[in-house]
Amino acid sequence: MKFKTLLSLFIILFSICSFSQNPKMKEKQEKIRSLKIAFITNELKLTPTEAEKFWPLYNAFEDKQFEIRHKKTERSIRLMDEEVFNTLSDKEAEVLLDQLENKEEQLYLNQKKLVINLRTVLSAKKILLLKKAEDHFNKKLLQQYRTLKAK
Repeated sequence: MKFKTLLSLFIILFSICSFSQNPKMKEKQEKIRSLKIAFITNELKLTPTEAEKFWPLYNAFEDKQFEIRHKKTERSIRLMDEEVFNTLSDKEAEVLLDQLENKEEQLYLNQKKLVINLRTVLSAKKILLLKKAEDHFNKKLLQQYRTLKAK
């Protein structure tokens, strides 16, 4: 289940990244970010003091996650093209696999850093609630995406 969620989110994020040069896509990214901020603020019931300390930490985390995914994903996706993939040598595949594992480790370490930083700002319960809110938001976003794609 976790893998499917990550894969779905990865696909959505890659789609957003790949069209980020398009002004309309940039506008959609900002709209999604605004909706996410409102959703998380509401779900966590952040006090003004908590929000003031929380959002700089969270935004820095999100920016770093985006950077890791974008930089590491671009090359991987090109290599996964069927023609290119079929010509990959075992050595090239090993290198690619190592890069993917490295990216996953960087994402994990960034997530861990966020939790460590948030412990000084929020209660443990609110940090867990953040994870729940993120998952819920991503699920709703994916459902909306599927609905729009089906039309």
